[in-house]
Formats: sequence, C-alpha cells, structure tokens
Amino acid sequence: MPGLLTLNAAKRIAYEHNWDLLAAQAGVDLAVAQKIVAREFPNPTLSWSTQKVNTDSHPSATTAGNSVWNRNYDTIFAVNQLFEIGGKRTSRQQSAAAGIKAAEAALLDARRTLNLGVSKAYIGVLLADGLATVLEHSAETMRHEREIAQTRFKAGDVSESDRMQIEIAAARLELDARAARSNTRTARIALEVLLGAKKITGSWQAVDTLLQVAALPPGTGNPYTRPDLQAARELLKKSEADLKLQKAMRVPDPTFLLQYEHQAPDQPNTVGFGFSLPLPLWNHNGGNIKAAEAARRQAEMAMGKIESQVASDVATADVAYAEATSRWAAYQSDLQAKSAKVLETVQFAYKKGGASLLDLFAAQRTDNDVRTAAVQAMADRAVAAVTLAAARNGSETKPKLINAPTN
Repeated sequence: MPGLLTLNAAKRIAYEHNWDLLAAQAGVDLAVAQKIVAREFPNPTLSWSTQKVNTDSHPSATTAGNSVWNRNYDTIFAVNQLFEIGGKRTSRQQSAAAGIKAAEAALLDARRTLNLGVSKAYIGVLLADGLATVLEHSAETMRHEREIAQTRFKAGDVSESDRMQIEIAAARLELDARAARSNTRTARIALEVLLGAKKITGSWQAVDTLLQVAALPPGTGNPYTRPDLQAARELLKKSEADLKLQKAMRVPDPTFLLQYEHQAPDQPNTVGFGFSLPLPLWNHNGGNIKAAEAARRQAEMAMGKIESQVASDVATADVAYAEATSRWAAYQSDLQAKSAKVLETVQFAYKKGGASLLDLFAAQRTDNDVRTAAVQAMADRAVAAVTLAAARNGSETKPKLINAPTN
C-alpha cells in the first residue's frame, strides 16, 4: 500500500487486486472455454479387430504364404463419425456466445459494485477522520476552559465542584477523541481488504478531503444499460438456446461407418460402408426439455426482478441524494455558523462570570453535536452521490477486461 492514497488510486488498485473481481474474470475465462467446446466437432472413432484366428493345430497359412498378413485371419479396420443434426450445434454455439456476454456483463457489474464499495470505504475513512478531528477540537477547547476554570478557582470565582466538572468533561472528550482516531485506522484496514492488500497495516493517509469528495457530482447514465441487467438479458438468451438444444436432442444423430477388411486368400482387400441411428422409441428427452423450460422461466423472472431492482435503486438513490444535499447545505450555510457564534458568546460570558457552568456545557455539547452532524451530512452526501452514480450506471466507462482471452 502507498503511504498516500487518492480515491481514484484506490479504485485502480482494487481493479487489479480485488479477489471478487478476479473471480469474476475467471468466470469470463470459463465461458470462453465453453465457447471453444461448443465449436468443436465430435472426434471420429477408429476400431480394429482380427477374427477367425485358428487356435487348433490346423495351420492358418494360405497359398499367399504363412505370414500374419497372408494367413486366413479376418482383419477389419473401421472409422465411425457421428454427425449432429437438427440444429444442435447451432443452439450450443448460441448458448455459449450468450454465456460469454453474460460473464462479461457480470465482470462489469462486479467492477461497478466494487467501485461503489471502494468509494464508500474511502468516504468512511474520511468520515472517521473528520469525526476524530471534531472531537479533538472540542477536547482542545475544553482544555482551554479547564485552564480558565483553574485560574478562576484560585481567584475564588468558581467552586471546586465546577472546576472538577470541567476537568472531567475535558478528560472525557480526550478519551473520545482517542477512540475516534483509533476508528480511523479500523476504517483504513477495511478499505485495504477491498483493495486486496497482502499486508494490512491501516497506516496510509487519504489525500482527498471529505469536502472534495462530497462536492463531486453523481454523473449521468442510463440505468437500463447497467451490467447486471445486461447479464440477466444474456442469461435469458442462453436459456432459450439451451431449450432449443434440448428439443433438438429428440432428433437422433446418425453415425457413418467406413471400413476396410482383409481376409486372405479369396477376398484379401474389401471395403464397406454403413451407418447407425438410435431409435427414439422410449426416450424423447422429455425430462431435459422440461428442465430447460423451467430454467428459461427462472431466467425470465430473474430479469424482471432485476429490472424492478434497477428502478428501485435509482428512485431510492435520488431521494437519498436530494435529502443529503439539502441537509449538508443547511449545516454549511447556517447551522454551523450559528452554533459557533453561540459557543463563542457563552465562553466569553463564562470567562467574565456572566454564564453558568451548565450554560457552558450546554453550548459546548450543542456545538459539538452540530459539527459532528455537519461532518456526517457531508459524508452522507458523498455516499449518496456515488450510490446514485452506481444506480444510474453513470460513473464508469466500460473497462478493459483483466487478462481477457481473445477467442
């Protein structure tokens, strides 16, 4: 892992090393292998037999001689070749072609979801870091208040109880800040797992800021070209080709024979021709056809379900993005400034003896909550943007397949 990491660099690393993405690439390789199998012809069968070998004491020699080839053995060499008819080969190739397209679409969808996962994990790191920064700032402010309280205590302006309450509040904020800073390392480790890092340390630093990531637009795209939906369409085509194949299997395939026979001395060299054909008397491949029809119905329903899921994803992401954007804008433009102003006023009043300790704690807690909520709103807006981009299929162009075969 590099010491400094941008969001785009994290995506590039994930595309090269993420285990799920590599597994999806293996699915493409398997589909290519199936296409190669579908294009191959059945191999011919070569047979050889020697018959009428005399095992008695009578000689097998003929007028041509007593060598093995000149004896009166009946030797037959035959070649059998199966020919597929009824459109089986075409259906098998169509199924394999659709399988490749489905596997490639599944790879693209794995990349799309990985892109979303890496973005969310990176934003999670920025969020954890932002929350830790808020708590550290609050702890620093409270330490300053502790020093003021110590001075006022010596002057007799505050009680021992007030001074101790401020010390306790400062100590608690320091502990919370330490715990939050520890959470940032946990978030980094979670991202390293997505990136397929071999050595997990959680020691890298993010280059992009939460503000930069939150300001990124979600992008536009056509959700109905999403690769998961494309994969479902191709799987439906594959199931239709498989059904055609099973129906074509009811047509028996002939096997043609060409043979050469040698039997000395009367007919030393003869040839023969023939063919064989299974008789479809009992088995009409009904079970496999029913199974293929069920598989086709399942593929059709799966495609319909994904179409509904795509529409739901876009609608949900639109709502979440609009809400997060509005909430973040409210914190940016109004709430943070008001909260900071109130805290500053109460701190000044407390220093001069015009505000109680309860007023100070309430203002400090409110400001801490507002700044924490503002950081959370910024992160929510960033997550909503990348989620909407993934739902719309608008964040990434079609990637180059990793080590993809050229067949």
